[in-house]
Amino acid sequence: MVSLILRTIFIYFFILLMMRLMGKREIGKLSIFDLIVSFMIADLSAMLIEDKQLALLMGIAPILTIVGLQILLSFIMLKSRNIRHLIDGEPTVIVQHGKILDNVMAKSRYNMDDLMMQLREKNISNIGDVEFAILETSGKLSVFPKTKKHPVTKEDLNLRNLKTFHPPIPVVLEGKVLEEGLEQLGQNRFWLKKELRKKGYKELQDIFYVSVNYEGKLFVDAKDKKH
Repeated sequence: MVSLILRTIFIYFFILLMMRLMGKREIGKLSIFDLIVSFMIADLSAMLIEDKQLALLMGIAPILTIVGLQILLSFIMLKSRNIRHLIDGEPTVIVQHGKILDNVMAKSRYNMDDLMMQLREKNISNIGDVEFAILETSGKLSVFPKTKKHPVTKEDLNLRNLKTFHPPIPVVLEGKVLEEGLEQLGQNRFWLKKELRKKGYKELQDIFYVSVNYEGKLFVDAKDKKH
């Protein structure tokens, strides 16, 4: 049992290292090539765990070979557009100027239920409102609404003095001040305590989380007992 546990722990960290070497890809954006590699590594890993008579090296060598091939082919695909299209395929336009290209959908083995589901996920109920819908190589649908259906932006309203957006910066976490967050804002603890007092908070111990958005506004979440 101890041997099996140690073997499993080793394989877990080994596979984790291999997946990191292969690069970052969202699960939903894996290509067929990536899926095949993942399945093969999973099968070989399972064999290593189940068959205690199999030497680790005999299982690790094929995994290293697969990972090496994947990295090599990824590099080739990076340099060659033709190879990339051969392996990953190409995006396909299935809706153009509000009209469904049913022949293209049939070739892609993509049906109306799939189309309507992915349009609903993007809050589009009428296909006539779509200028282009493109089926990506990952199976994801990219949708471009018609111009008159685009949401109004601040630029459309000719608003001036717009501040540049940046993600909210945490400055307090679990009652502790995050100095790096204050440095990003160009502020200090005195400023933070002053702003918190304006909101009725006197002690940092009463606060679970504080962040500052791009407009300089504070979001404060008190600890449960202080809500």
